[in-house]
Amino acid sequence: MSDNRVLLERDDAAGIACLTLNNPERKNSYDPAMRERLGAHLDELAMDDRVKVVLLRGEGGVFSTGADMGNAYSWYGADAADQRAEGRSRRPSQRRRLSVDRKTFSFYHSLMGYPKVVVAEVRGFALGGGLEMALMADISVVARDAKIGMPATRFLGPALGSLHLFFYRLGPVLARRLLLTGDTIRAESLENHTVFTEVIDDESVERRAQWWAEKAARMPADGIVLAKEAFRLVEQLQGYQGEEVASYLFHAFGTNLQFDEGDFNFVKTRAEHGSKKAFRMAREHFEVPER
Repeated sequence: MSDNRVLLERDDAAGIACLTLNNPERKNSYDPAMRERLGAHLDELAMDDRVKVVLLRGEGGVFSTGADMGNAYSWYGADAADQRAEGRSRRPSQRRRLSVDRKTFSFYHSLMGYPKVVVAEVRGFALGGGLEMALMADISVVARDAKIGMPATRFLGPALGSLHLFFYRLGPVLARRLLLTGDTIRAESLENHTVFTEVIDDESVERRAQWWAEKAARMPADGIVLAKEAFRLVEQLQGYQGEEVASYLFHAFGTNLQFDEGDFNFVKTRAEHGSKKAFRMAREHFEVPER
């Protein structure tokens, strides 16, 4: 079934396909159906010999705020959603978490080993899975005022996401800061750290991302795929050993936290007060004035 929250445009003459996350009213966050649609487009383009480069962007001046946290348990299927609707407090079972998270992370694993050049046009926000996609892209053009981070670690624990990716591409110091505090930072603070290809003014991001896509599309298609596989092998040997299991395993266990008195339990707070108030209460809880 078509999902117009992911748009596909093609320029076969140039060898470039553009995928646009089109959910601007929710800052291009995605639910399972939207992520699966994005994955289906990527699978289709991977098999198309006319395409050399995929340009990934977000509608409305925002890249992506990652997984939609409006109903975190919806990711674990109808049984979990039905239980919440019926007022039962039982969480999704660990076996369900592992199965679903294994499937979820297969999307990111496929993107990490994607056979085309991926260019990310990053503006506004790149949070959670949005940050992961920006880091996984071969070329990322990021606005200086774009905000990046893993804020969901404040709600679901600091072991979320592709840990190997964070440590390998962000570096251990920055990775620990973002995961252990849930901080959201401006991309301009990374301008001289070679995390992204370019960190530039917002008004130049779209033009430069298109330029990089056109530049990469001049390369021979078979050379691109051979290079991508070589890069993947090097990263697997140097930085990602065990990542394919560790990522979903830590995520599954990390989303089943027990909270002590005084800890902020986002899932429980959202159930009692609604999402909007829960996010406000979370900001108040985690805000610590600098000194």
